[in-house]
Amino acid sequence: MNYKEQYDFWLSSDIFDQGTKEELLAIANDEKEIEDRFYKDLEFGTGGLRGVIGAGTNRMNLYTVRKATQGLANYILKQGGKEKGVAIAYDSRRMSPEFADAAALCLAANGIKAYVFDALRPTPELSFALRKLGCISGIVVTASHNPPEYNGYKVYWEDGAQITAPKDKEIIGEVNAITDYNTVKTMDKAEAVSAGLYNVIGKEIDDAYMVELKKQIIHPEVIAEVANDIKIVYTPLCGTGNVPVRRVLDELGFKNVYVVPEQENPDPNFTTLDYPNPEDPKAFTYALRLAKEKDADIVLATDPDADRLGVYAKDTKTGEYVPFTGNMSGMLIAEYILREKTKTNTMPENPALVTTIVTTNMADAITKAYGIKMIEVLTGFKFIGEQIKLFEQTGCNNYVFGLEESYGCLAGTHSRDKDAIVAVMCLCEVAAYCKKNGITLWDMMLEMYEKYGYYKETQYTITLKGVDGAKQIGEIMNKLRTNPPKSFGDLKVLRFRDYETDKIIDMETGAETTTGLPKSNVLYFELPNNFWCCARPSGTEPKIKFYMGVKGSSLEDAEKQVEKLTEDLKAVL
Repeated sequence: MNYKEQYDFWLSSDIFDQGTKEELLAIANDEKEIEDRFYKDLEFGTGGLRGVIGAGTNRMNLYTVRKATQGLANYILKQGGKEKGVAIAYDSRRMSPEFADAAALCLAANGIKAYVFDALRPTPELSFALRKLGCISGIVVTASHNPPEYNGYKVYWEDGAQITAPKDKEIIGEVNAITDYNTVKTMDKAEAVSAGLYNVIGKEIDDAYMVELKKQIIHPEVIAEVANDIKIVYTPLCGTGNVPVRRVLDELGFKNVYVVPEQENPDPNFTTLDYPNPEDPKAFTYALRLAKEKDADIVLATDPDADRLGVYAKDTKTGEYVPFTGNMSGMLIAEYILREKTKTNTMPENPALVTTIVTTNMADAITKAYGIKMIEVLTGFKFIGEQIKLFEQTGCNNYVFGLEESYGCLAGTHSRDKDAIVAVMCLCEVAAYCKKNGITLWDMMLEMYEKYGYYKETQYTITLKGVDGAKQIGEIMNKLRTNPPKSFGDLKVLRFRDYETDKIIDMETGAETTTGLPKSNVLYFELPNNFWCCARPSGTEPKIKFYMGVKGSSLEDAEKQVEKLTEDLKAVL
């Protein structure tokens, strides 16, 4: 069916409720809107679904959620995982509890047990819960840090990580095979409960999760020493982090934790925020105001599903609060863990730090300094989770820490996804260590720049919505792939990596080698002196992202170099 026929089908079919039909009738004279809602099915990508909430095949609604879940259920049944069940969590967004129930009742109708949290929970706790319960799969209903009109649906497998190859493609195949909404099952909630197919989980998982988090603390005695002096301001950005963050900091003994009142409670409209993303400086407006009032040492923000952490820390020289990128906060935690585990002889044998191809090159410098193996994977924390599973299966390495540039990291293996709750806890321990030694987190960051080099990274993003936008993104990638630039400004491209074709090309000799990583629509340009640029379309938003990194001789030089590289990239495009 074309988009017009799909629209008419949704209006006439008994499958869809009256509210859905009224929403669609309201756009009857808006051809462009009808096309956008129905020109395709909302894509079930390698992580799951994400889209604008509303009626239509290209929107997040009860019907598209059930359809995706039916595909997942079909796959689980083929894998013989019916008895293991599926854990389900959800965040503070509009329709999140309803979508969680829609998924649970579709699973139940297929004879698969669902374990649903009694209230909103962080994404990393879902990853923990499904392994704790021995489930075959997990679902978390969240659109992470997207604007309020979005929601999403991420799928995890029994190892606790988001689905990776080949399971991702196999599940996508099952979802895409469903072309008739009549084949999608659901059942009454009361019936599902009485049949033991809908189970509520909560406190017992929370308690077990807290135990695992606190195992990552290296120096509890340092926290105890400065617990009365250090001041922490925290905002959950109206999401899931409020309860677990406050609980873990309280149980560790931190006395002065101030939560931003305007952003403390769940708010699906994110009223006090333009964009609920800790990467956005504007998201810290209220937190920084409170920090100045309380004279806080450290200011923290977690995104709505609490897998990303944003950080500000005080510069003692100016009294101002300095923002940290995900690379910076990740490197602070990594340096602390590697240094203190080495010092206390608690480093495991064959230790490894896992990072992604678009994360700071400082990771390479730090791991070399401590004699730790560094492993690079594709963008996406699921590939870091996949390495943890590989280590466990083969015994080849012991996971020490993992991070990606997009404000996500993981200490410990309790979760197989980035965990902002454990990141808050670790960073507060680092801040306590700094407090005891009369310095701030910013002072420690400056020491690291002096020791390893002034690394700086940035992103340049082009947003192109709709049918035409998707085509333009494809054209940009195709141009860069078929005719890769020989230079960015005065920086020669030394090597060109195409992860889609699994090739690394030496631009001077033409010699070809393989990337050694799974195929992915990603292009990477290696430049001299630790400079680099990487291009990839977003898997969840109508964007093409360019990641860049430099190594300067000072903070000012690094800033200047990264700005120049951005302009050189724009000239290439």
